[in-house]
Amino acid sequence: MEMSFLETLFTGYSAMQAVVVIFLIIVAGLVLGRIKVAGISLGVTFVFFCGILAGHFGLSVDPKMLTFAQNFGLIIFVYALGLQVGPGFFNAFRKGGMELNVLGMGVILIGTFMAVAFTWFTPVSLPDMIGVLCGATTNTPALGAAQQTLDQLGLDSTSPALGCAVTYPLGVVGVILAMVLLRKTVVRPKDLENRPVRGEATYIATFRILNPAVIGKSLPEIAHLTPDHFIISRIWREGSLILPDSTICLQENDRVLVVTTEQEVAGLTLVFGEQEKTDWNSEGIDWNALDSQLSSHRILVTRPEINGKSLGSLKLRNRFGVNVTRIYRGDIALLATPDRILRMGDKVVTVGSEENIAAVEKELGNAVRNLREPNLVSICLGIIFGLVLGAIPFTVPGVSAPVRLGLAGGPIIAGILVGAFGPRIHMVAYTTESANLMLRRLGLAMYLACLGLDAGARFFETVFRPEGLLWVGLGFAITVIPVLVMGWVSLKCFHLDFGTVTGMLCGSMANPMALTYASDTIPNDNPALCYAQVYPLCMFLRVIIAQVVLVLLV
Repeated sequence: MEMSFLETLFTGYSAMQAVVVIFLIIVAGLVLGRIKVAGISLGVTFVFFCGILAGHFGLSVDPKMLTFAQNFGLIIFVYALGLQVGPGFFNAFRKGGMELNVLGMGVILIGTFMAVAFTWFTPVSLPDMIGVLCGATTNTPALGAAQQTLDQLGLDSTSPALGCAVTYPLGVVGVILAMVLLRKTVVRPKDLENRPVRGEATYIATFRILNPAVIGKSLPEIAHLTPDHFIISRIWREGSLILPDSTICLQENDRVLVVTTEQEVAGLTLVFGEQEKTDWNSEGIDWNALDSQLSSHRILVTRPEINGKSLGSLKLRNRFGVNVTRIYRGDIALLATPDRILRMGDKVVTVGSEENIAAVEKELGNAVRNLREPNLVSICLGIIFGLVLGAIPFTVPGVSAPVRLGLAGGPIIAGILVGAFGPRIHMVAYTTESANLMLRRLGLAMYLACLGLDAGARFFETVFRPEGLLWVGLGFAITVIPVLVMGWVSLKCFHLDFGTVTGMLCGSMANPMALTYASDTIPNDNPALCYAQVYPLCMFLRVIIAQVVLVLLV
């Protein structure tokens, strides 16, 4: 009787059996994914290989339930991914981020061209080669998008999963090997120097007012004299402290504490007169000990009514006598310009009296518990919006059948749009980092488990054929060659430092394992900062390009 019960639980098709099998695969994969070899781990991707093993040994679930679980996991994963990258997606095109994203696109285009070219000179079909490309670039969302496109075209969508599974392990290792090779052969000592990443992160400086052109002028008048963006946090005048407002006029020898960006310091030095040498940008400065008359506090935006409003529209200086100097969004400090749109979860740095800051706290919320409540309504509405986008047919020149973004393309675009613009229509797009990570991990684990289970029956039969070995070789070339080429171009032609280059390469290849290696071997934060600048656009492009190539060339 006991054996009959276990047999039914693991082999008899039912909803319970499907959940047990899929989640057992996930558990086994996550446990094995913690194992590191030479400091490298495949992490959640091990779920994929556990699914393959389970499928190889005959474990299966009802095909309809497998399809539902796989698609449901993919939808949750790509939508949460879009929400994660959305707030920084369009900012990635500003200033230095544009240059890095162009280089990242170079990595993508070289790899895609190689994959297409290999189909002309080898017996590998385009659908199989797209799977090889997805594995070589460790990009499972692109694989999901490719499978959805093949389904729309009425073609077999399982073979790309085999190509991805075969080439994925070397896709992880290949980026690291290419970076090691670049460091040994191309990198010079000065390329290892820590150079600041260009962007809009804040920089704090003090200036002494010596320029006659600004003496006697109010802050709004001075703002019109320069295109540089800045906020004056404090004014010291003859031993007294002044909280700046629009009526204050600067006098000769005033000292001003200014929040700006590093790129604009030189221009502001010409405007004000002289920059002092005090370093205000090191960690651990006690701003409340700077003077006894003013306090500085970070206030959390937790009131839904504030979500989507511009900082200028709140008139905090006029209403409460409090200055806002910076806004922390995640780990990034942003300049508190009047047009800056506030989001749930932002941390607003305020300067003023304790009494006035307490009033601003009530205005903005500052209640952590409000952020811990999941915004399920906005998440569900966003997913519905993504599925509607994915279902809309559109025509592509030269293609007879209408094309759709599908279950991968639609939700990731919706996630990006909601993450970037949701607050502008007062839609609460905020999820805590842990909640977003939970959604992504759960969705990806479900998708990989089902994908592996479906591909497992034919995996080993394919790998140990000459065709499987050819896939491995082609995938390794697609991994290494674009990284080496664009790494060389970035170092030699654009003269970027090695930390910046590694972050760009890891972001364009969507390879967090390689980023971990780079961060461990390079003594600055540039790899992680540049990875974050490049990752959103490159992830989006890889998902879309996989579909476009299939639609145009199959």
